[in-house]
Amino acid sequence: MSSVSASQTRPSGEPTTAELFTPKLVTAIREGYGVARFKADAIAGLTVAIVALPLSMAIAIASGASPGAGLTTAIMGGFLVSALGGSRYQIGGPAGAFIVLVAACIARHGMEGLILATLMSGVFLALIGAFRLGTYIKYIPHPVTVGFTAGIGVIILSSQFKDLFGLTLSGPEPGPLAEKLPALAAALPTLNGVTLALSAGTIGLILLLRRYRPHWPGLLIAVVLAAGLTAGLDLPVDTIASRFGGIPAGLPAPVLPDVSAAKMLAVLPEAISFALLGAIESLLSAVVADGMTGRRHRSNCELVAQGIANIGSALFGGICVTGTIARTATNVRAGATSPVAGMLHSVFLLLFLLIAAPLAGYIPLAALAGVLAVVAWNMLERHAIGTILRNSRADTLVFAATFFLTLFRDLTEAILVGVALGAAIFIDRMAKLVQVEQHKPFVGEDIADRMQGDDSGLTYLRGERPFEPGLASDPDLVVYRLSGAFFFGSAATVGAVLERIADQHRALVLDFSGVALIDSTAALTMIGVVRKASGRNVALYLVGASPAIRGALATHGLKDGEVHFQPDLDTAVRAARIALDEARTS
Repeated sequence: MSSVSASQTRPSGEPTTAELFTPKLVTAIREGYGVARFKADAIAGLTVAIVALPLSMAIAIASGASPGAGLTTAIMGGFLVSALGGSRYQIGGPAGAFIVLVAACIARHGMEGLILATLMSGVFLALIGAFRLGTYIKYIPHPVTVGFTAGIGVIILSSQFKDLFGLTLSGPEPGPLAEKLPALAAALPTLNGVTLALSAGTIGLILLLRRYRPHWPGLLIAVVLAAGLTAGLDLPVDTIASRFGGIPAGLPAPVLPDVSAAKMLAVLPEAISFALLGAIESLLSAVVADGMTGRRHRSNCELVAQGIANIGSALFGGICVTGTIARTATNVRAGATSPVAGMLHSVFLLLFLLIAAPLAGYIPLAALAGVLAVVAWNMLERHAIGTILRNSRADTLVFAATFFLTLFRDLTEAILVGVALGAAIFIDRMAKLVQVEQHKPFVGEDIADRMQGDDSGLTYLRGERPFEPGLASDPDLVVYRLSGAFFFGSAATVGAVLERIADQHRALVLDFSGVALIDSTAALTMIGVVRKASGRNVALYLVGASPAIRGALATHGLKDGEVHFQPDLDTAVRAARIALDEARTS
């Protein structure tokens, strides 16, 4: 008979630390990993690599980095995310959501500053996961996620107008949207018809293939055809080779960036922003994969892996890594069975760098801009936005605040304001749900009889035995039921109501069986009610208080004997009635 140590088990069923942080790769191998599964993962990995190849370069270019940096990010970051992560299907790499932040960081601190910020964000992400804070990311309201995603989509689309239309600006392209759009409008006379035709053809072909041949790699086909036309016809358009000098045929050597205190302090805001957005995007992508497969990811393990992946990407000169929803969904649909698919996707991208890097120089920037235009359009979740606008004014307010702050202020500020606004609205809604009421039956209990009385109107519901006639009809005795979450949002209102009720009677029975929780503010409010009632010689009986509620009251200073705890209404009302009779005859 085997024995199990207490450290290996959790009586409550809570997973152990080892279970929380075991990568899904280990889990998949333990299940039994054979040739058939490897073949399925290899096909899925190749499919994802075909999608990731143009996207990684396009996102890097739009961010102000080189296309090679985008591929390095997908190779190094993507491999580490899959090898160490808490999701079977997550595909890591550069993401469109980071374009705004990365471009701003490069503009302020240069590529060296971006690499340091990426490395620091990796440390932050790993710490968030190690301290098991990933669970709290799910509390970000849906309107906030839709709002900043849509805002990023608009910014990405506007950032591609220059390459979509082949415009020539008189100076550097402004970053802020309010300054960018007038500058682009002023440059319209410089429009290049060939560039516009190439970008429009790329977008049109992607959309046609998506509609009529959804299983074909539309992004890669469109980019390859555009590159073939550009090289074959010697079209007068910008290409990767003309702007960046091509792509290195391999990974760069790892280099540790400048980690001086001054430089770290300078890029700290960007590092925090990268970590915040990376955590949101990665776990959102993992949730999407869970919904498609019925599996469950390990959120904190995933964040640790994302942190390590960002550190690895930074050391090799890459940009920010996060889970990517589109590529992860492609991985699932392609038949992946384990994280090996994501690891192989990185291997296939590395083979492209080693073998076919010179060919990438022929890719026109107009084609990559067309790819990003499609990505940006998809980020505008029209159905989700319509649902939010129809659902409620409160959700619309949260969405609008997040969306417009993303456009005209700052992404981090938009998320923080959106979450704060959503939390305030939720608190207001919860506070309005708290009720102090009479004549309310207990849900799920038998209604045996209704007592007659001038003030208490107590409904007897236990069905065990009826009250004696007149037991609750005493004008000095009143019974009220409190239901809902008793917390700081409702404490002041509930406290005032209870004090007013206690002023009019000599005995107050409070049924707490419907109270879901009580926080410190509410506990102190309740203790104040008890002591004010005691000062007026009003006896207070508390019924159905859970051990947690009684513990909270005791922790915050409620003394023994200040309130009478009773197990049920029957006992409480009888005790109150007896005490009142004794007081009258004494």
